[in-house]
Parts: sequence; structure tokens; C-alpha cells
Amino acid sequence: MKKFLSLFLAIALIACLCACGAQPAQTQPSEQQPAQQPAQNEPAAPAEETTGETIHLKVWGSQPDQELLKELCEAFAAEHPENTWEFEYGVVGEADAQARYLEDPAAAADVFSFPDDQIITLVQADALYEVTRNHDEIVAANAAGTINAASYNGVLYGYPMTADNGYYLYYDKSVLTEDDVKTLDGILAAANAAGKQVHMDVSNGWYLASFFLGNGCQLTLDADGNQICDFNNANGLAAAEAIRAFCNDPAFITGDDSVLQGGIGDNICAGVSGPWTSASIKEKLGDNFGAAKLPTFTCNGQQVQMGSFLGCKVLGVNTQTKHPVEAMMLAEYLTSEQAQLRRFEVLGYGPSNINAAASPAVAADPALTALAEQSQFAISQHVLGQYWTPAEAFGAELEAHSEGDLQQMLDQLVEQATAK
Repeated sequence: MKKFLSLFLAIALIACLCACGAQPAQTQPSEQQPAQQPAQNEPAAPAEETTGETIHLKVWGSQPDQELLKELCEAFAAEHPENTWEFEYGVVGEADAQARYLEDPAAAADVFSFPDDQIITLVQADALYEVTRNHDEIVAANAAGTINAASYNGVLYGYPMTADNGYYLYYDKSVLTEDDVKTLDGILAAANAAGKQVHMDVSNGWYLASFFLGNGCQLTLDADGNQICDFNNANGLAAAEAIRAFCNDPAFITGDDSVLQGGIGDNICAGVSGPWTSASIKEKLGDNFGAAKLPTFTCNGQQVQMGSFLGCKVLGVNTQTKHPVEAMMLAEYLTSEQAQLRRFEVLGYGPSNINAAASPAVAADPALTALAEQSQFAISQHVLGQYWTPAEAFGAELEAHSEGDLQQMLDQLVEQATAK
């Protein structure tokens, strides 16, 4: 009996040892590596078990974008049936995106569009996820300038959506010739002769800067993110004198885009705006629709080419989203080649995607051709918020035919624009 029991225990022990040996080798605690954590603003890879979830994403876009935004989101959902998708749409234009986000980041959209000049403030507010999914493919697909515009300190924080956040000249071919529109003097002379007006929103710092930038002034940021503005130097004073002369011309008219859109083809023969007004101006002018780069203007007795800003609209992913990977997937889809071509077809927006921009339809668009020509004289829009109000005040004074001392007015503008 004792021998039998000993034999039984030996067999049981061998079986136990064999069973233990069949298990995967376990790393000893001293050999274990710490669990890899996602980098800051980098979502973890989606787990397999997330498929089949109901994914709710809030998406912001401007009012003109709403119908197309819904179309594209529904197409995205159809291409990704592994989840159930619910989209909530908000009407928030690009210009208002930063302010609306900062009001309540947790209530902001998961995916939202903004102009590239807002990226510094948004990154500093920890509002944007770094683009980590398909990073290299996105960089290769878009124009280098738009990738730079969607980056901060060399890190990509957004998905370029357009490359048309700039401006140029629209004109009525029944009043102005291609030679007329080469110079501001030529435009004004022809307009006065025809009893027409020339539109520019000089009290908007975006357009006002054209004269200063064209005459060699700077409006940018230093390495520490401080505003550089030297509009009060000798070149700036000469540019300001040219602006005053323009505003004092009988043909000059100011106002927002609605003034230009309503008057072009009637009392207005030319005006400065961007692609967002192209469709309505084409409708008004028909065969007389013309577009060109900004003209030269007389400065210190010489012809100087107007400068401008050129930026892009960007899609960003909110760091507070509950679905960062899915939000990145949607943002990439909404800025893909196909989506950008569709956006051009419906809204006339200029693509940042290289292939989309090279398509025959985009290349044949006269407004986007004018924008491309003007882009040779444009700079990226690196402007802090404190520039806009004093620039508006300065422009408004000249529109009102102020006879104030230009140097003093410029000194005040620069002091306020560069305040820390």
C-alpha cells in the first residue's frame, strides 16, 4: 500500500510539473519593462474590441460648409461600417473657432476647422492632438506651405484642408482691361472715367497690411513668439501715404464682402477679396468676370507690388475628445484628395492636396489662378491678436479722410500691436 501511494504521488507530481511547463514563460518582475504610455496628445491605438461601438462625434464648420460637411461625414460612415456613427453638427466659422473652443474646451467639437493663424494659441492652450496617424502620408499629400502652416515648432497639429486663405483682385471686364488692373493707378483712372468705384476694406487689418508688406515692412513673430511689426519706419510711412491717397480718391469705396458682392457689376468695377466670394461674383458678372493678382501701387514715386497674407484652413482634433483615434480618422477623411476636390466643386475652395490642386478643373479656375499668382508676393499669417484692433482703427481713420499725423498714428499702431 505504501509503495502504491508513493508511486501515485510521484505520478501526480510529474503531471503537475508537466502542466506548469506547458504555460507561457513569465517574465520575472525584475525583467519587466514599464508599460508604454502614449505620448502627450497622442491617442493609444484602438483596441480590437472597440469595433461595433456607437461613436458620437461633434463636428464644427462654417455656415456655407454645413451641407457638404454632412455629405462627407455620411460618406465616411459608409466606408467604416465596423462602428455605428452619430454626428452632431455645429455652425462655428473658422474665424470664431479659437474663441468658441476657449470658452469651454470640454463642450467644443471633437473635430473643428480653424485658420492657420490660430494654431499658436490653440497649441499653447493644449487644444489640439498631434497628428500621429498616417503622419508621413499626410505630409507628402499636401503642399509644403500648408504643412508648415498646420505645424508649430516643427510638430504637425492639424490636417490642411484648403490653400486659399488669401486674397486678390476681382474686376469687371466690361470696365477694366488686363492692362488697367496691373496698377492701382490704372484701375482708379478707368473707374473714375466710367463713373464706377473700387472696393477695398482698408479698415480690416488683413487687407490693410498689403501696402506695408509690399513696401518691405515686417509683420511676423520672433523666436519667442512675440509680435514683430515695423509699420512705423520710413517704408511704413511711405505706404501709409499711399493708403491715404487711395482712400481720398473719388472712386474709393469700403465695406465688408457684402458691399463688394452686392455692388460688383453695378456701381463697383473692382474689389479685393478671396475665393469665398468667387461664386457670387461670377454669378453677378457672368462673361465679364475677371480675376488677377493684386496691383502695384505708387509709393515714393515708384510702382510697388502689393503684398498679402496666404494661409490655409486646418482641421484639428480636440484633445478632450472621447474618441481620439476615430476623430483622427474622420479629420483625415475630411481633408483627403477626394474630399478637397468635392469641396472645390461645391464651394470653390482651393485645395491644399497636391493632386487635387493639379486637377484640370482647379487649374482652369481664374480666381484660384489669380490667388496662385498673388501667392508669390504673400507671406504666412503669423499675427497675434493685439494687431487687429489698432490696425482697424488706423484704417478706419484713413477711410474717414483723417488729416492726422501719419507718423504718430503709425507709432500708436505699432506700440499696441507689439505690446506684451
